[in-house]
Amino acid sequence: MCNACVIESVKSRMLSRRNLFKASAGGAAAAVLAASAPVAPAFAATPAAVTDLTHELSEDTPTFFGQKQFFREQKFNYKEHKFNLFELRVNEHTGTHVDAPLHFSENGQSVAEIPVANLVVPLVVIDIRAKADANADAQLTPDDIKAWVAKNGDIPANACVALNSGWTKHFGTPKFRNADDAGKMHFPGFHVEAAKYLLENTTAAGIAVDTLSLDFGQSADFATHYGWLPEGKWGLEAAANLDQLPEKGATLIVGAPKVKGGTGGPARVFALV
Repeated sequence: MCNACVIESVKSRMLSRRNLFKASAGGAAAAVLAASAPVAPAFAATPAAVTDLTHELSEDTPTFFGQKQFFREQKFNYKEHKFNLFELRVNEHTGTHVDAPLHFSENGQSVAEIPVANLVVPLVVIDIRAKADANADAQLTPDDIKAWVAKNGDIPANACVALNSGWTKHFGTPKFRNADDAGKMHFPGFHVEAAKYLLENTTAAGIAVDTLSLDFGQSADFATHYGWLPEGKWGLEAAANLDQLPEKGATLIVGAPKVKGGTGGPARVFALV
């Protein structure tokens, strides 16, 4: 179908919808009221708060390699065509995003193959801000996990264990990558022994960081990536606002993209408290 035909079709449908909405408003309202009555008890369980854990994605989003990884071109605009449409090109691992098992394994699960039950999970937040303030190369260790357990109880089944280093405050500044004169980055991450501890002692589904990588910035071998992802686990990088959440009690929802064969992808992530 030609572009002109598509545009005229869209305009026609927009006008038709306006008339349809006016005519059906009364009936639709009655139907909504009738349909909502049986589910009224569900509203009693509505979370008290929803926290967005996603950084806004744009051409200026900081990246691990330091180069732009998000591009867009406007194909239609409202002034000419009466609707807006962009074509996007984006590196899978840009902004707040998911690392699928396939990212660091030969034949692990793609992002589309991660069971949805593993993307709606209890959230454990481990605070290492004091360590990160003192040392940008700080890592979350088994001792940090044990201290959390001693204070809060066992890590819930199928949980996501998140590192709160306070690094989110640097997003959008050079400090987020924190590269030195030699080009080496300095930011916190998970120590590989912490990943191994979780594998051996919990059924955690994922781990999350508020930095650019599951591994700390100085890592030369991606040990945590290789130790965690090939075990059928996922990672979440560049999470925002972890410092606004309690250490336990929140539910994490990861809107991972369902891309066939994808190694990961930008995600809309939020927590219910």
